[in-house]
Amino acid sequence: MTTYDAILFDNDGVLVDPPAHDDQVAAIHDAFDELGIEPVDDDHVTALTGGVTPDLLAELERTYDVDREALWDARERHDERSQFEAFRAGRRDSYDDVTALADISQPCGVVSNNHHTTVEFILDRFAFGAQFETYYGRPMTIESISLKKPNTHYLDLAMTDLGGGSALYVGDSESDVVAAERAGMDSAFVRREHSRAVELSTEPTYEVETLHAVRELANDTA
Repeated sequence: MTTYDAILFDNDGVLVDPPAHDDQVAAIHDAFDELGIEPVDDDHVTALTGGVTPDLLAELERTYDVDREALWDARERHDERSQFEAFRAGRRDSYDDVTALADISQPCGVVSNNHHTTVEFILDRFAFGAQFETYYGRPMTIESISLKKPNTHYLDLAMTDLGGGSALYVGDSESDVVAAERAGMDSAFVRREHSRAVELSTEPTYEVETLHAVRELANDTA
């Protein structure tokens, strides 16, 4: 077992419920409606819910004759609003096992592909926010798309904040595992309900089912 200097966590699907696909789709439709664009291809709506690339935005700019910056701004604002509403309405919540965070002695941080403002909202809303010494989401800019995991940019920033050393990154997607590997970190892949059947092409250092198991890894008691 490795004794880690820091533990980093993804946010959605690890600390809190991931956003519902229907909510994401509705937010994208609201963005297009704001811009007066209709009809919209369903494949384009789905593509804008995740895995967005600059090339996709360029395609949408040509297809709908809309400025990509204006489209991205509307997409981000409506997506943020939708997420806030879901938490306030109780459709999304934190996982019960976040209580395990209180028993981790190492400094902890959050690194998410979600908006920085949304991560901030979540940490402020839920009591576990006090357990984290640093956190990073991405700004609502087109430029931030290229800095999303598996890019190590925000992982590197978080580790600088926490003083460097060895780290364990806890995530629920292949991009989390790949980002950890590229950053020279160990990874723990959480097999929650939504990620139970996910097949990974990159092997994580550990696979766990709960954050209690992550606490054991962090405390070198597994």
